[in-house]
Amino acid sequence: MLKNKNTQLSIYSLLYDKIPKNHTLKLLIEAIDFSFFNDLLEHSFNKYYGRPSIEPELMVKILILQRLYDLSDERVIAEASLNLAYMYFLGIDPDDTLPDPSLLAKFRTTKLEEAILDDMIIELIKQCVEKNIISDTGVSIDSTHSSANTGKLFPEKVMSRLAKKIFKTAQEEEIELPDTINQEIPDTREIKDPKEANEKMKNYLEETISSVESIPGIEQNTQLKEVLENAKEIIEDPKFMEFKGVRSLVDQEARVGYKSKTDNFFGYKMEYMISTENRMITAVRVHNGAYVDGTRFEELLELTKKSLPSITEVYGDKAYFKKAILDKIVEIEATPYIPVSESAYRIDEEQFSYNKDSDQWFCAQGNQTTTKKHYKRKCGKQSYNYYFELEKCRNCPVRDLCIPSNNTVRKVLAVGINTPEFYEYSQQQKNEEFKEKYKKRACQEWKNGEMKNFHGLNRAKGYGLKSMSIQAKLTALAVNLKRIAGILSSKAAI
Repeated sequence: MLKNKNTQLSIYSLLYDKIPKNHTLKLLIEAIDFSFFNDLLEHSFNKYYGRPSIEPELMVKILILQRLYDLSDERVIAEASLNLAYMYFLGIDPDDTLPDPSLLAKFRTTKLEEAILDDMIIELIKQCVEKNIISDTGVSIDSTHSSANTGKLFPEKVMSRLAKKIFKTAQEEEIELPDTINQEIPDTREIKDPKEANEKMKNYLEETISSVESIPGIEQNTQLKEVLENAKEIIEDPKFMEFKGVRSLVDQEARVGYKSKTDNFFGYKMEYMISTENRMITAVRVHNGAYVDGTRFEELLELTKKSLPSITEVYGDKAYFKKAILDKIVEIEATPYIPVSESAYRIDEEQFSYNKDSDQWFCAQGNQTTTKKHYKRKCGKQSYNYYFELEKCRNCPVRDLCIPSNNTVRKVLAVGINTPEFYEYSQQQKNEEFKEKYKKRACQEWKNGEMKNFHGLNRAKGYGLKSMSIQAKLTALAVNLKRIAGILSSKAAI
């Protein structure tokens, strides 16, 4: 049952006067109305039946303090029981009792939904806009990675542990396995070739699964059946044997991702949008480490528009130079500030230039294209072939360098389907205005470091995608509140 908030203060509340006026938590309580936490979580509690529950606003605030100061469940309750500023922020009296730390984990998993956390981020920024705390029209998008809360194993080690789990579950369920089932798991440490080791362990595991499944009445043992189904799902994934699938039984949703060609990580990616002027995180999405940046750009943009309806500039790095993203930015009448990606636009501009009005390419020797053809490959990719003027190519002084093949009479410029459009973006990015504006994207790099170095986002606190997503969104709420306090403090000092 959801009880009404007790606003009666004890005599000990006079101690709150000792908290400095410019303290982060005191500034927030005076500027922000946190009652919307209760409104968003109201449906999770029964108003009329059951024992009185702990107020949702209190629980969310405790979780925000946890992420703000990077504390464990036990530590945040212990600190909040002693720290006056924490108590003031939580809205409790110094002599009030705080919930048991075990309730924090239960609240995170059973009451906090990802959509609710999205709404909390949106509502918080809306309040800031309405109260003239912030006024942003530019946003930037980027992603940052978090390591999984577990080690990364080679496929043969994963399969070895799967086999152990099958035998252990059978023992716990008091299922007697026949002697025909070999329970001696192969030792692959002496095998130098990883592929050979993987294949040997896979053959053993497949044989074990098949043998256990053939035991009469085994389907009635739900727990063992789930373990067998999970094992089959893992080894039947084509990516698994290529080191791109499950790498840990503890966290089966984490994946290997790459920060560069040679630097990889095992865990998750948080992709988010941030306002460029006041550095407020407007939308968050979390994916496994193999996620390709920009895939859910439109979703993040739509969430951002709910709190910042007037967006005139969108910033991103080269990973976001994609036609679908550029088109969406233009659709909302904003200007994209995203550097050209070499993988999407492969034109040597010292040798070739483009005129969009005539739809022609020009070479450095003064020749121009006269015709073009559209091609669509079997794989679905499309391209254009632009053909230069025949006689000029035939008599060109640099013909041998430009057209190495003796069988080709004239230069044929093959470009991607979007290359003519991307050419315009490449020209815009050469002016000083673009270079100066693009400096605003640096705010995101600093925010990445802040969340990872000071608020625990460098590593997952739990296991699985949902747990990581809740952690990331609570971190976003915490750093947003921290930023609001910084803005309020700066304004008060003026």
